[in-house]
Amino acid sequence: MARRLVTVFGASGFIGRTLVRRLAQQGWVVRAAVRDPIAAEFLKPMGDVGQVTPLRADISDAKAVAAAVSGADAVVNLVGVLYESGRRTFDAVHVKGAATVAAAAKAAGVPSLIHMSALGADKNSESTYARSKAAGEEAVLAAFPGATIFRPSVVFGPDDDFFNRFGKMAMVSPVLPVFTADGFKPVCTEEGCSIDLFGSGGPIFQPVYVGDVACAMINVLNDARLAGKVYELGGPRRYSMKEVMELVVSTTGRPARLVPVPFGLGMFQATFLQLLPKPLLTKDQVRLMKVDNVARGGKPGLAELGITPTAAETILPTYMKRYGKARPAGADEAA
Repeated sequence: MARRLVTVFGASGFIGRTLVRRLAQQGWVVRAAVRDPIAAEFLKPMGDVGQVTPLRADISDAKAVAAAVSGADAVVNLVGVLYESGRRTFDAVHVKGAATVAAAAKAAGVPSLIHMSALGADKNSESTYARSKAAGEEAVLAAFPGATIFRPSVVFGPDDDFFNRFGKMAMVSPVLPVFTADGFKPVCTEEGCSIDLFGSGGPIFQPVYVGDVACAMINVLNDARLAGKVYELGGPRRYSMKEVMELVVSTTGRPARLVPVPFGLGMFQATFLQLLPKPLLTKDQVRLMKVDNVARGGKPGLAELGITPTAAETILPTYMKRYGKARPAGADEAA
């Protein structure tokens, strides 16, 4: 039986590398479509010789995209940006680039297309990122009506840009921020009055494990009956931002103190932080956090794909401990 061929755009990214490894394990031949194939050479050992091939295909280049999807049995588009930089705007990547991939896949007669969106996708959102994700979904479905859309919450795993970011912050800062819209309110009881600093604990997240996301995609690729739907992917538990930071503290062992930050102050800080080469925070990200990042219901999710979601508490200790304090030399012997 001939091996199936899949083209994965964004294959060298956080989710992409996990997906490529698992596709190769299942016998797929993988075209890893990336902007820099030399930098993506690390993907090759994930399969047998010649099974995983990085090739240059920027989604803004229609000819390169068409060549990348030619003859493929399936296409997966994972390309996305968290902040705008130069020509890589939200519109260019999430809308126009996604439409280019979808149109090329349709023209090439590719049977299956998976498009990565986000739980926050909303054409009426204050966030440009969220609006572009919604517009991208519409553009993909217009070009490839049978496409499968995945909307994950925050995706976590060893190479994530969520828990790792806060872990790095805990190493260099004695405080960790908790954005809140209803904190700093006086609370009075029969015993007296106090100030509720955190309120409800800030925005709510439903982190989903990268391995579960990759498994979900593979299940769709392996079973045509699951394709052509919009899936909301979330983990087994919802966490307030305060609870997320408490997880960071507990898994790193760092004695960081949690500090409530009103959204207004967060917007002010982001004005300057977004000017960094790799922004720590942008004003658009602050706007995005004003809406809970959780499954809204009414759409199928991991359960419908036969997957039991993995809890963050199970995985975080395996990689967040890198941000803990170094043990003194001879500590094990002394113990």
